[in-house]
Amino acid sequence: MDALIEPLQYGFMQRSLIIAILVGLICAIVGSYLIVQRLALLGDAISHSVLPGLAIAFLFGFNIFVGAFIAGVLSTVIIAWIRARSPIKEDAAMGIVFSAFFALGITLITVIQKDNKIDLNHFLFGNILGVTVSDVRDTAIIATVILAIVFLFYKELLFYTFDSLGAQAAGLPTNLLNLGLMVLIALTIVASMKAVGVILVLSLLITPGATAYLLVKRLHHVMILGAAIGILSSISGMYLSYFYNLPSGAAIVMVASGLFFLAFLLSPRHGILTQPRSRTVPSFPLLREIRDLMPKNRQKG
Repeated sequence: MDALIEPLQYGFMQRSLIIAILVGLICAIVGSYLIVQRLALLGDAISHSVLPGLAIAFLFGFNIFVGAFIAGVLSTVIIAWIRARSPIKEDAAMGIVFSAFFALGITLITVIQKDNKIDLNHFLFGNILGVTVSDVRDTAIIATVILAIVFLFYKELLFYTFDSLGAQAAGLPTNLLNLGLMVLIALTIVASMKAVGVILVLSLLITPGATAYLLVKRLHHVMILGAAIGILSSISGMYLSYFYNLPSGAAIVMVASGLFFLAFLLSPRHGILTQPRSRTVPSFPLLREIRDLMPKNRQKG
């Protein structure tokens, strides 16, 4: 018990744990929509696309969170524009846009650091131990806005996520819902920059929800269990970081990844070790195909 209480004596750990809990909560809830829609790459694209926005905002003295949010939304608009006005598929458009924005962000940060002697690299890898009271306040406001939007439009987003064509036929504003979902993702990434950085934020967006997806069926159950897993990962990662002097963002991601592989092995419905397997036919598809290519089995076929 003393080991659990000891870190809480320090103000920086109290602030860090509050942000970690908020980030674990909103990442899992918003990430559940990405998992159901199989759009994990979109989260990666937006997370990398916020870099030039925060660099430009810093250069002109604006709020960097606002700059990052605008850049994130702008990248999704460009992705949708490329997809609508060309034969290029969505995944290719995402790759083009996020790599271009990320390269621009790295270039701007490098130029700014030469003139201002300020380290902006912590936005890449996170600096949760250095958060201030104003950072906690901003993250709490963003988290409240995200949770309110999800609560108010849960049914519409649920319908659109599982059946976009059906939602359009039913008269729902699917383009507006799609834009709203992109805004939620951008807001979540902006709120998570201090905790794990733009490079590792995808893990918190995807891994807790994917872990829950292996254990429960319904979307609201995935959100609730994913949020619990995200919060548990964040708190456990912070304690591991404190006691073993590990990078905080990386420790949080490692705990989340460890929980995912436990579910992958032991899930009652999808677990590798809990599902009945045939004694004669290998369950791994690649091994089964190699086995079928063997001369003895080809003759049988």
